[in-house]
Amino acid sequence: MTAGDSGNPWSGIPHSGARPWHPAAEPPPPPRPDPPASAGAATPEDHRFPCPACGAPMRFQPGTTALRCPHCGHEEPIPDARGGIPELDLRDAAGKAVPAEAMEELRVVQCQSCGAQVEFDPEIHAKVCPFCAAPIVTDTGARRYIKPQAQLPFLLTEEDARQAMNHWLGRLWFAPSDLRAYARAGRAMDGIYVPYWTYDAETRTRYSGQRGKVYYETRPVQVMVNGRMRTELQQVARVHWQPANGQVARNFDDVLVLGSKSLPKHYTDGIAPWDLSALSAYEPRFLAGFRSEGYTVPVEDAYGEAKAVMDEVIRQDIRRDIGGDQQRIGAMETSVGALTFKHVLLPVWVAAYRYRGRSYRFVVNGRTGAVEGERPWSSVKIFFLVLVMFLAAAAFAWFEATHG
Repeated sequence: MTAGDSGNPWSGIPHSGARPWHPAAEPPPPPRPDPPASAGAATPEDHRFPCPACGAPMRFQPGTTALRCPHCGHEEPIPDARGGIPELDLRDAAGKAVPAEAMEELRVVQCQSCGAQVEFDPEIHAKVCPFCAAPIVTDTGARRYIKPQAQLPFLLTEEDARQAMNHWLGRLWFAPSDLRAYARAGRAMDGIYVPYWTYDAETRTRYSGQRGKVYYETRPVQVMVNGRMRTELQQVARVHWQPANGQVARNFDDVLVLGSKSLPKHYTDGIAPWDLSALSAYEPRFLAGFRSEGYTVPVEDAYGEAKAVMDEVIRQDIRRDIGGDQQRIGAMETSVGALTFKHVLLPVWVAAYRYRGRSYRFVVNGRTGAVEGERPWSSVKIFFLVLVMFLAAAAFAWFEATHG
């Protein structure tokens, strides 16, 4: 995946259960034309489920596996969809040949402020962006996306997320009191399914390097003792290097990469990890009453980040394989096979506040309650802290001068 890749991440190795790809025998498939909008298309209406009792839209109830009608209280269970999550071949995505049944059309709007692409209901034409609180007006166009293959449903309710955020805000030093009050005033939070890509791969890596064994020699060393230089015998570490060559194999499962740029990476890293073992096959009922963000990072571009993660793991494997006290890696040649991906949706509660003309965002992991955000600073509180410290220092100096 580094040296020896020749820039081609899709060089195949045999693998049971997936199509091996031999570049010399099987050229990449030709691009497939876009199907008509009606072929396999999904629209925002697919995420609306009317109550059979009263006709009102039902909502997914976080922490359960049921839809609930907020009007009459009627509930309907959501079938268990664990297991059987499909994987797609990354070669198809690179060749623009993703099967038509794996594509959908969605009506989304792109925020001109932060770049987020958020799905809206058909009747909504004006809203604020849930990621940055900027006002936006929807368009009426639809775009083709790779369908999600899986999702993690929300476990935390909006009230749970608000409590987690308020607890996080309460621990911040020098945060403006009025911002905390604004956040605690029951301001709505948006539950959004954020797009991610996961990658699976089987890798084999041949390497060459060196194994280092540490030994010690007794040598005279000049040291300063009581202002005078003198010679002492000390043990000095040395490393004896020997050539090392070998091969390591590593199978990767669900290497996770963010599929949008609407949230800073340190935000999403801050609310990790995610319990990907709980992923369930995509079920639109889990999206009822929530929004989903369209991906803005193509799957083939996001693979570059996944590849960097894989490379680092492979380097660790090589160092363990080399052994010894120290290791040097001279060259790596990695072949990659069974390279597949999934488009998955992960649940995030988002709060965006306009405070003194600036947007502040907070995100809460919809499964664990982990919080990350951009913290504002109260200049008034900082001023008074500096003033108190100055007065305390002046009082101490006066006391020392008069009683010293």
